[in-house]
Amino acid sequence: MQSYWSSNDFDVFSIDGLDHRMTALQKKIQPKFIELGNHFAHRLSAHGTGEFFPHVAKHARRTVNPPRDSWVAFAPAKRGYKALPHFQIGLWGSHLFIVLAIIYENPDKKGIAERLEKELHVLSSLPNDFVVSGDHMKPEAERISEVGTEGLEKLLDRLQTVKKAEFLVGRHLSRDEATKMSEEQFYEYAEDTFTKLLPVYDVVIHSFD
Repeated sequence: MQSYWSSNDFDVFSIDGLDHRMTALQKKIQPKFIELGNHFAHRLSAHGTGEFFPHVAKHARRTVNPPRDSWVAFAPAKRGYKALPHFQIGLWGSHLFIVLAIIYENPDKKGIAERLEKELHVLSSLPNDFVVSGDHMKPEAERISEVGTEGLEKLLDRLQTVKKAEFLVGRHLSRDEATKMSEEQFYEYAEDTFTKLLPVYDVVIHSFD
């Protein structure tokens, strides 16, 4: 069985120097991000809350420090996604992530946090392997099953009161787990993750059937 992700994909983030790392990123990883972007933008659009567009991270503003992670984002806008709630599939050197992200550029963080606090069950009822984080710049995340209701409320309170606060929820796959999956297995895993995150997205954007 040929795996979809390889150790070489994750090793890109160990390459020294901005130019060398970006060249490897563009050659090895971005073609997969483009594939995933086209496939899952269509899948997310079918949810019926607007047409989603893929955005492969370009890291264009970097002049010295090479990126420590990279991703393809999905948002209901052709230009720009950071100010909107958006989905991501991405890699750090240590793991792969599939998340719904509300990051600091979002102007509606307070409203989003309030809506999620009122419908906290959409988060607390996610499967045991789902994780949350308050900072997209850090690779670490905590399992919802471990932080519990109190931990979720703290993250959401912080989202309302701290300017740089963020909220990410989804799944992480270690590089060992990711490199054992075939293309079909990974697509199924990503599909399942998005399916479970879409009810959270509906609360975030205040869209209910």
